[in-house]
Amino acid sequence: MQRNQNIAFIGGGNMAVALIRGLLGAANPPASVHVVDVSQQTLSRLESELGVSTALQPDATLATADVIVLAVKPQQMRDVIASIQPWLKQQLLISVAAGIRAADMSRWLGDYPAIVRAMPNTPALVQKGISGLFALPDVSADQRAVAEQVVSAVGQYAWFEQEAQLDAVTAISGSGPAYVFYFIEALEQAARDMGFTPEQATRFAIATFEGAASLAVHADEPVSVLRERVTSKGGTTFAALTAMQEAGVAASIISGAKAAASRARELGDELGSQD
Repeated sequence: MQRNQNIAFIGGGNMAVALIRGLLGAANPPASVHVVDVSQQTLSRLESELGVSTALQPDATLATADVIVLAVKPQQMRDVIASIQPWLKQQLLISVAAGIRAADMSRWLGDYPAIVRAMPNTPALVQKGISGLFALPDVSADQRAVAEQVVSAVGQYAWFEQEAQLDAVTAISGSGPAYVFYFIEALEQAARDMGFTPEQATRFAIATFEGAASLAVHADEPVSVLRERVTSKGGTTFAALTAMQEAGVAASIISGAKAAASRARELGDELGSQD
């Protein structure tokens, strides 16, 4: 981040911790990070492990922050917004909550202009995340750069010009790791059914997924070509993919992702209507 930037996190859960670790790993000093959380156990752990300052509730420390990251559940956002309002000046607010729209947060704060929405995902915990970003029109170029620096500490990012597109980001990359884990679980079960030990099943399923994903990252061809190269007509892979196609696996994945996007829109409608 830019020099002399102080950043406060409201919420000390997994995503906040991932971002904090990434920022500290990018040479930001622990003294520049402040965390507010309702759990003393969480705060004590963060103080001990990361050396950051903490508080059980928002206080005047927030007035000294340049950036405030709202890392709480969507259902908590309205109350959190109200709790930090007394200490807001021109700080950049970055929300990582699904569904809650920047325009609604701005309205709750009397048309507060400096809000960025970020949709990271859990691979941020190992600095392999990807985040979608959206900024309100009055967010400055410098503030956009700061938002980029926050999320790039844990992986890749991309800006979206329409906030509604973040519902799709939520469905694809935000919820996407769960789809991957779900597939790995199924592959593990298939391996056990065919005589693997549980340890072997887990090792082979994860290594296969990790290797295939790495190959996709480094290959010049689209994944459809990579798939075709593994699939000889009449062979074992062909038999597996034919069975999956007949079972509607691809259609189910697409349907599931669309259901996630729909739920993100519903959350925005439900929680954004709060006054």
